[in-house]
Amino acid sequence: MAPRRENRVNHNVTNRASKKNKKVWVDIFKLPQLWPLLMDPTKFGKTSMLFIILEIILNVYIIEKVPYTEIDWETYMQQVEGFLNGTLDYSNLKGDTGPLVYPAGFLYIFSVLYYITEYGRQIKTAQYIFAFLYIILLILVFRIYSKTKKTPPYVLILMCFTSYRIHSIFVLRLFNDPIAMILLFLSLNAFLDDYWYLGSIIYSLAVSVKMNILLFAPALLTTYLCVLGKMKTVIHLFICAIIQIIVGLPFLIENPISYVKGAFNLGRIFEFKWTVNWRFLPEEIFVNPYFHILLLILHLSLLAICAPNWIIYLKSYAKLKLMEIDLKPQFDEGKKIDMSTMSQLFILPLFLANFIGMACSRSLHYQFYVWYYYTLPYLAWCTNYKTVTKLSILGIIELCWNTYPSTILSSFALQACHIILLYNLIKKKHTNTKTK
Repeated sequence: MAPRRENRVNHNVTNRASKKNKKVWVDIFKLPQLWPLLMDPTKFGKTSMLFIILEIILNVYIIEKVPYTEIDWETYMQQVEGFLNGTLDYSNLKGDTGPLVYPAGFLYIFSVLYYITEYGRQIKTAQYIFAFLYIILLILVFRIYSKTKKTPPYVLILMCFTSYRIHSIFVLRLFNDPIAMILLFLSLNAFLDDYWYLGSIIYSLAVSVKMNILLFAPALLTTYLCVLGKMKTVIHLFICAIIQIIVGLPFLIENPISYVKGAFNLGRIFEFKWTVNWRFLPEEIFVNPYFHILLLILHLSLLAICAPNWIIYLKSYAKLKLMEIDLKPQFDEGKKIDMSTMSQLFILPLFLANFIGMACSRSLHYQFYVWYYYTLPYLAWCTNYKTVTKLSILGIIELCWNTYPSTILSSFALQACHIILLYNLIKKKHTNTKTK
């Protein structure tokens, strides 16, 4: 009987040890210092610093271990080479994959990269430059999220580690889209810090790299009118326009029609085989000009529906700004404006305007994912869906963008997610406006 008693004793000891270990893990996840860093939106800034470090390590690993894939980099270098050799007629700047279709700011930036990378031959150097730019973009995006205090910090896991496509766009494909988005988010940070003239200059420079930045323009124009007034709006629009003229001046002098037609071609036709969002349609419908007109009407209609709400938000933003100025001498006495609410009123219209443009785009290519990737978590958390629904929508969108080539199912699912997000964002905000 003694051995049985000894076995029971050992079994009890093992159970107690197992329970103790479980309790230790439970206590770890209940640590008051750890849980808020994942769940509390006010801790977003602190948590993001860890993710920046992890992203640096991840990008180095990707560059060293994952093969580089050539798509447009050689074409970029050929177009830049033509410019540096003295060609100023935009119709004569071409590469292996086609003519130059970006504004002149693209040429200047990639001319610098051309020399740094020894005429485009040092691909590894270019990859590390783009990895650095990727970290800069993350810092700018995280700063906005930290100011708005809208999303929980665990969203950083989705924004950083789960997207193969985003890392590929930066360090494995070297597209120009990330550079345009860096300038865009830099301008948004400048606006949030009340550097309006600097913000307008940087925003216009972003447009000079790639025209997709104009998708933010309707909300930005509304912001100018509501926050700065009509006179200052005219001044800022003049600044944006004069930047475009200065950037494109050598080409405008040489052949203005060629430059405007090449750099700002709103009627550009994309091939059906590359579309990510409309694959479920027959090709004859996709290329039909009436389909493009329908999408444009839908785009403008959605902007018109949202505009009244944006005006309310941005007028409230302007009032809070004035209150902040009035209360500055009293800040030491504890009378402070909720800066996160103020930032949300500014950011939502801009992110939503861009998202509407993406949802109504005639064709989305894989590199276009970066155009709205970093705004999606914010927009999802502006809906009143349950958390599991928000995460599911973001997960399905990610899956669709990582399906290559796109399929009928993936493109339909992507557009369905766009519609689900848009419906709730517009319906929720419209309801809130009527309630007020």
